[in-house]
Amino acid sequence: MNEIGNRRGLCFVLSSPSGAGKTTISRIILEKNKDIAMSISYTTRAPRPLEKDGEDYFFTSKESFRKMVDNDEFLEYAEVFGHFYGTPRKFVEEQLKSGKDVLFDIDWQGTQQLTEKMGEDIVSVFILPPSMAELQKRLEQRAQDAEDVVQKRMKKASREISHWNEYDYVIVNNELEIATETVQRILEAERLKRYRQPYLENFVQDLLFN
Repeated sequence: MNEIGNRRGLCFVLSSPSGAGKTTISRIILEKNKDIAMSISYTTRAPRPLEKDGEDYFFTSKESFRKMVDNDEFLEYAEVFGHFYGTPRKFVEEQLKSGKDVLFDIDWQGTQQLTEKMGEDIVSVFILPPSMAELQKRLEQRAQDAEDVVQKRMKKASREISHWNEYDYVIVNNELEIATETVQRILEAERLKRYRQPYLENFVQDLLFN
């Protein structure tokens, strides 16, 4: 929401290989910005410890997920390590129309699908690790996955990184604080783009002729 008028929200996409920092950066951005909502995905995987249905994900069965796909209820969806993830269309559209931004923590495939459907509403940021060795270290220190899953994530990371040049912005996450500040500045600048502030035309007319 803006002091002099309403703007349409934007879809703010953060992507990175698992372990490169997008989830942590997303959390901080949400804490700093009142006019942004996290897009909560549907997933067919089981909840991890401390994850809550309706807050972290909407956990559902593969059968229910397929029905939602058939009904065109997702803006994007993908299969990752045998589990499906999807972004619900209705929630996103409602937020954008109300002038609220929506933050997405999705991969390059989801970003491609989202861009095809949402066009100029999309701002995409890819976050790179400082090195592959550091990426593996971060994955191991998380202690969320078994060793074989860590290795699968490392193999997948190379494929994900190869799509870096499809994004509007690219950041190397050497230091979390600096990377987060950079993401915040990108968000603030994109909100001020002229075409995202359609009310300005009338506002300027009032300035000039009243």
